[in-house]
Amino acid sequence: MPLTLYIATTNPGKLRDFAAAAEAHAGQVEFAVLPGLENIAAPPENASTFEGNARDKSRFYSLYAANGVVLADDSGLEVDALGGAPGVRSARYAADGGFVPEMAASDSADERNNLFLLKNLHGIPTARRTGRYRCVLAAAQSGDCIAIAESSVEGTILEAPRGSGGFGYDPLFYIADLDRTMAEISLEQKLRISHRGQALRRLLAKLLL
Repeated sequence: MPLTLYIATTNPGKLRDFAAAAEAHAGQVEFAVLPGLENIAAPPENASTFEGNARDKSRFYSLYAANGVVLADDSGLEVDALGGAPGVRSARYAADGGFVPEMAASDSADERNNLFLLKNLHGIPTARRTGRYRCVLAAAQSGDCIAIAESSVEGTILEAPRGSGGFGYDPLFYIADLDRTMAEISLEQKLRISHRGQALRRLLAKLLL
């Protein structure tokens, strides 16, 4: 019988990643959004590290899972020229900076974050626009963290977005070995090479022993 893992996220992009992972592990594991998640007030994410936030969120949400195993992740982009920013504040980068773009195609947080990143990297040459996506996944049951895994993928931040897939900073995150941005690859390929896909495989290896 497959192991059911409850996901503590409503982020559509992350849910697509987990759906692709479910297909890759058919018969072994099933993913389901934590029941009633939309009615649970999110805990504060005050830790200074991805691991700290992932652990805190997994323990918190597992208290609503009736002995089920809950997965929570914390992930984001670290840019070397910006001292590791946006880091753990990746999802709130533009909001934290009070950045309101004058011209934007939409009012999405992702677009504002990307525009703010480009603004802060203006004039910085390609060789210094290195960075990485980092992801930490934590699994918890009844308030206790039972497994944790992490991974990262290296890339370069482009000067303009490319691709319509993915989410977050994917259109700016260029992977030299593929000659593609994270927004230009398929979900299956993303699962193989992405920070979240690698971390998930490592976590499942621990949970499915």
